[in-house]
Amino acid sequence: MKVATLVVDDEPVARAGLRAMLTAFDWVDVVGEAADGPAAVEMINRLRPEVVFLDIQMPGLLGTDVVRRIEHQPFVIFTTAYSHHAVTAFELSAVDYLLKPFGPARLAAAMERVRSAVGEPAAAGVLERLSGALAGGPISRLFARVGGALVPLVVQSVSRFEAAGDYVTAHVGSSSYVLHVSLNRLEARLDPGRFVRIHRTYLVNLDHVRAFKRDARGNLEAELNDGARIPVSRSRAQALRSLGL
Repeated sequence: MKVATLVVDDEPVARAGLRAMLTAFDWVDVVGEAADGPAAVEMINRLRPEVVFLDIQMPGLLGTDVVRRIEHQPFVIFTTAYSHHAVTAFELSAVDYLLKPFGPARLAAAMERVRSAVGEPAAAGVLERLSGALAGGPISRLFARVGGALVPLVVQSVSRFEAAGDYVTAHVGSSSYVLHVSLNRLEARLDPGRFVRIHRTYLVNLDHVRAFKRDARGNLEAELNDGARIPVSRSRAQALRSLGL
């Protein structure tokens, strides 16, 4: 039995290229195309495809807004030329995220995820699975751009997030990754019981804090398990006390 698939992209060349690559998968049946957000909503609800390749930056509606408006519940693979959309794509529980331009090998990896997702019984529909994300619930994973690849980061493994202008550096063990998102936006999507803002430029994971101590000058700082010592601003000390720290 073939999997009904819809291709949504405002660029005709991109749609044609993706359709051509999808012919390599004999279990996929491309049932249609859409070139803008409103058309995507109408076709998804009418054709009820099982899988949708959905461009994010489109006329009429962004791909992320399309997901919020559809009544049918497909598995979604976001496609975009802009890596900073990766965070949003994961927040919306996409099956995968393809950064343009992508080739047959990267598409094949995404299709393996599709095969697995379609083959498993769904305990809840897409809209139900996305409800936490759309309501602003905590996220559990992020994507970081490393060279030409997107590396998934399990949020729980991050010891601290550090603001760097309009970007954020995530520290995981001895490695660090740059995220195309502001610290304020990121803070709003993290579990406040685990991640605490201790300074205007730092969010720390309490699971990675060894102790809160005073330095030689009497200033409070967080000592992390990896040896890092992060200053705690006076304005944030009260918030720590409210958590019983």
